[in-house]
Amino acid sequence: MNKFKKIGLTALATSLVAGSAYAAEVSVSGAAGMVFKTQAGNGGNTTDHGKGLGTDNSLSFSASGELDNGWSVSAGTALTDAFALSSNSVTITMGSMGSISTGFSTGGNAGNYDGLGGAYEEVDDGGTTSLSTNAIGSTADNAGLFYTSPSLDAGGASVTLHLGYTPRALNANLGGGSASGAGDYGSATNAGVTISHESGLKLGVYANEIATNSTSTAAEDVFEGTWYATYAMGPIAIGYQQSYVNRGLSTAATIAGVSKTVAAAGGQFEADQYSITMNVNDNLSISYAKAEDTYDARAGSAAGTTTGTQVADVTMDMTSIQAAYSMGSMSIKAYRTKTTNPEYKNKGGSVQRNEIALGLSF
Repeated sequence: MNKFKKIGLTALATSLVAGSAYAAEVSVSGAAGMVFKTQAGNGGNTTDHGKGLGTDNSLSFSASGELDNGWSVSAGTALTDAFALSSNSVTITMGSMGSISTGFSTGGNAGNYDGLGGAYEEVDDGGTTSLSTNAIGSTADNAGLFYTSPSLDAGGASVTLHLGYTPRALNANLGGGSASGAGDYGSATNAGVTISHESGLKLGVYANEIATNSTSTAAEDVFEGTWYATYAMGPIAIGYQQSYVNRGLSTAATIAGVSKTVAAAGGQFEADQYSITMNVNDNLSISYAKAEDTYDARAGSAAGTTTGTQVADVTMDMTSIQAAYSMGSMSIKAYRTKTTNPEYKNKGGSVQRNEIALGLSF
């Protein structure tokens, strides 16, 4: 009798699941690319001054559908050229209440405030070291919940609010969920607002705070913030952005002449950048961008105190000239980017990278 009861309950549960299913549209898209790159200079850890030709392919799977209550759901997975996971996401759009999303390597809310774009890429995509601006929110965009409000009208402008919470700030894929308190960081909370005016002016402000665990070597919580302004007038667009990343104090002494990474180094990073982009015609665009990112070691902590060795500030500079030409599904893009004092090393020399890429989307 119990066996029949179990069979009946199983059948009922299966029918309930099947009854709640909805039709979804599934699609596959991709891109094929060929890239030629050269590199020269004496900065950072640069030892290869040669040139190379390679591929840059990608493949994406997506699905979307509508629920019985009018909400919609979309999901996507992107693979790299090596057929490894690049990113995945699930988004629930709740009509006039906005949307909620989660996933891996999605950019989270910070992706809406992450650097100024150019004709090809952001200024540091061709650099030897990413700007500290790109580190903002990078450990909070995995396995978190991110809310985007609907656009609200306000006197000729639209206002969009972003809110986010990540239980554990970790730059790794927590597929299926993962409960762990290991590492330096605990939870992360962030918020941002974007204002777009009909005149062509756009403003954005974003902040992210990460709590440190009791086992952390940092003496205080992490704070990351940025703001930007862009203005489009006809074929020309200009933009300016500032960012601030405070990684707290470090127990290890900081030396001016060694490489530093935003994720591991204590101290603070302050960056500002600007870009000018011109659409020559419907197919061709060119841009120029410059960035300065200054590392301040503050007072390195020693034996749990806030005293210790202080080193001189180190500023990493980047300039990038870019061009892009598109013709249907084919594009040709190029950049020349120069980085001075890469990896925030004092008297660190410079490195120049040149790239030209052929892209085909399908």
